[in-house]
Amino acid sequence: MIDKQVPDAATAVGDIGEGASIAVGGFGLSGNPMGLIEALHARGVGGLSIVSNNCGVDDWGLGILLGSGRIRKMTSSYVGENKEFERQFLSGELEVELTPQGTLAEKLRAGGAGIAAFFTPTGVGTQVAEGGLPQRYDGSGGVAQASAAKEVRTFMVAGREREFVLEEAIVTDYALVHAAVGDRHGNLVFNKAARNFNPLAAMAGRVCIAQVERLVEPGEIDADRVHLPGIYVHRVVEVGPGIEKRIERRTVKEA
Repeated sequence: MIDKQVPDAATAVGDIGEGASIAVGGFGLSGNPMGLIEALHARGVGGLSIVSNNCGVDDWGLGILLGSGRIRKMTSSYVGENKEFERQFLSGELEVELTPQGTLAEKLRAGGAGIAAFFTPTGVGTQVAEGGLPQRYDGSGGVAQASAAKEVRTFMVAGREREFVLEEAIVTDYALVHAAVGDRHGNLVFNKAARNFNPLAAMAGRVCIAQVERLVEPGEIDADRVHLPGIYVHRVVEVGPGIEKRIERRTVKEA
């Protein structure tokens, strides 16, 4: 379908069902697709497996899904400012696959590019490669589930041998992303820091749903300004420029 606009966020996420896997853009609270997250929360589905850099905060971002017990597993790079994330993880309610941030980004990009796996030096000599990293606790301080060991190989790089760990790509059922501008063909432009995990999450989803602050006609976006081509995007919903944008942590200097 060439015209990918849908009328509202509820329609956009209307077929996301119980147990779906979803890649979600954003870094901290920057670039969170809040309209889509809220619409998904309203649907009431749970058992979700979410791939995102972090899980928002207790009352914003993915934190609203987490707080309602909708998320079964998080694949992310850090816990961040979310106390409920920490509580659910340590209590054994939530499975967490902690992944180095750059590795997580590349796993998403590789999934979108059709690359099954790749070797990286990140994590060599640690539990990331050797296994044993807690993924689920038993609620009593013990580890109920730990990560498995990964393949490590030696390659000659720049005239010397180095070890690299094999990381598998990530492909999810859906992707939810936020962009500043999009057209009806799905071409997207991200604004500053919101161009974080959003393009990568979009690539990894079999069905990518984008909320945009401003929807324009095809051809209005200069081709050189397109950050993500419409080939990766399946649905576009306009949420307007007046949406609430929160800051995770604000530090100010006293006058």
